[in-house]
Amino acid sequence: MTDHDGLVAQAASLLDGQTDLVANAANLSSLLFHALDDVNWAGFYFLKDEELIVGPFHGRPACVVIPLGRGVCGTAAETRKVQRIADIHAFDGHIACDVASRSEIVVPLIKDGNLLGVLDLDSPVIGRFGPDDEKLLLEVAAVFLNSLG
Repeated sequence: MTDHDGLVAQAASLLDGQTDLVANAANLSSLLFHALDDVNWAGFYFLKDEELIVGPFHGRPACVVIPLGRGVCGTAAETRKVQRIADIHAFDGHIACDVASRSEIVVPLIKDGNLLGVLDLDSPVIGRFGPDDEKLLLEVAAVFLNSLG
């Protein structure tokens, strides 16, 4: 079991004093990938020209471009709502970037009313992500967004 409060504190410590988007996304991707059990991908997609473009991540190679409204990431970005999907193969419009992934959680990154992108985690375990994971990732996303100034 992960110490959620400790992980949020560690995220805040990693990003303390650093405002660079790429550096902070890279460190958070690594932290989440290594700290959470049964996660096979952790990373960021950033909004550019009305598409999500892959950013720093840990895991197998990923889809480079995801259109808004497509897949779990595109849906989270378009709706600006967390998507917590127990079985991604049952998700209409799922984009299979890694066939080993079975569940996914995506948190939209919104700062000052503007969508910057999404924080995305995948797992090879069906139903891996629950309400506690959602709370944790919302807190980590807030730490990330606050670090950007």
